[in-house]
Amino acid sequence: MTKMTDLPAPQGVPADGPAIAVRGLGKRFGEVIAVKGIDLDVPRGSFFGLVGPNGAGKTTTLSMVTGLLRPDAGQAFVLGHDVWADPLAAKRLLGVLPDGLKLFDRLTGIQLITYAGLLRGLSRDLAAERAAELVAALGLTEAQGKLVVDYSAGMTKKVTLATALVHAPRVLVLDEPFEAVDPVSAATIRRILAGFVDSGGTVVLSSHVMDLVERICSHVAVIADGSVLAAGGLDDVRAGRSLEERFVDLVGGSTEVVGLSWLRTSSD
Repeated sequence: MTKMTDLPAPQGVPADGPAIAVRGLGKRFGEVIAVKGIDLDVPRGSFFGLVGPNGAGKTTTLSMVTGLLRPDAGQAFVLGHDVWADPLAAKRLLGVLPDGLKLFDRLTGIQLITYAGLLRGLSRDLAAERAAELVAALGLTEAQGKLVVDYSAGMTKKVTLATALVHAPRVLVLDEPFEAVDPVSAATIRRILAGFVDSGGTVVLSSHVMDLVERICSHVAVIADGSVLAAGGLDDVRAGRSLEERFVDLVGGSTEVVGLSWLRTSSD
């Protein structure tokens, strides 16, 4: 087993470097090393997909990059700012939609988004103005006066995305942003994110849906067992195949189904 003490020494990243830079990032939970000293660069202005099987280390990596989980080794930088040495500077630039975040769900949707803006230092008028625009853009107008605790899973995902956008960050980190979202809402979210990237922003998202990543991302990284197996431009990583086929090749495992003959037997 890799030892945390064997991980690469921390390095610096220039201010004009990648939107996100990971250097020797590692995390252990007891005897299990969840992230094994990975290095990864997310180019500025990219739509970057992070894919991997369950338990690969995607969420752990994103949590360390966004300051939600302290790494045991290595560093993470956002636009040149060390997330853990200078967290205020780094987090000002970030919008985050983490997995399983606990919300102030006894607020209404419009109140929650406005409150998120206030926490980010916006004036009350500006926070309220942006919250109203986000509610309309995300199709939450009819639900804006309802308590978030009464929202469906898809509505909760959308209102959480709104809280990540309200302060106009330069980098968005989204963990499964399309999970439980209906197709119409998903198309709206894609347009919002595409516009964000077109204006110079950077989006990093994790997803299990290979077709989605293949359609919307310009760059991709494949993570398995706490290590980066491939990273770069989408076409470079695919290597002439579909992303799903390339993913299966890299990660390994069999897709053959053995048995279950009784499922293929018709009954009268």
